[in-house]
Amino acid sequence: MNDIVRRPMCEADLAAVLQIERDANRFPWSKQNFADCLGDNYQSFVFDASGSLVGYLILQHILDEVHLLNICVQHQHQGKGIGRYMLDQMIREAQQRQVNLIVLEVRRSNHRAQQLYIQAGFNEMSIRRGYYPAEQGREDAVLMGMDLSLSRMFVD
Repeated sequence: MNDIVRRPMCEADLAAVLQIERDANRFPWSKQNFADCLGDNYQSFVFDASGSLVGYLILQHILDEVHLLNICVQHQHQGKGIGRYMLDQMIREAQQRQVNLIVLEVRRSNHRAQQLYIQAGFNEMSIRRGYYPAEQGREDAVLMGMDLSLSRMFVD
């Protein structure tokens, strides 16, 4: 993963980010969703390998919490550990910033992503009924969280 560079997402990245999103998701975010996340209330990053975007993640900080809004790896790079690398980097930065809680929602049907989050240390907190659009109406989301304040209790 040494050849992957994280940098802030900029407007020039939106076309490539949107293509990654559309290739990976049946119900992708819109270009406007991503453009809105370039604002002050968000942290949006792209991950670049040799001049090609391989993934992105979007965070929102609210007081002492981080909400992971979107994380995605380019389809042909999935299964190579890049998603875990991106997630681990985000978790380390949250720990350094003294964040207490990281939360995210994931489709109930997305077992692969749920396993990634569980392996990284997230736990299921609750179910959000009908959270996501789906082919047949709506799909539930699994709300997952990682309590970083617990790990600091044993270090301090």
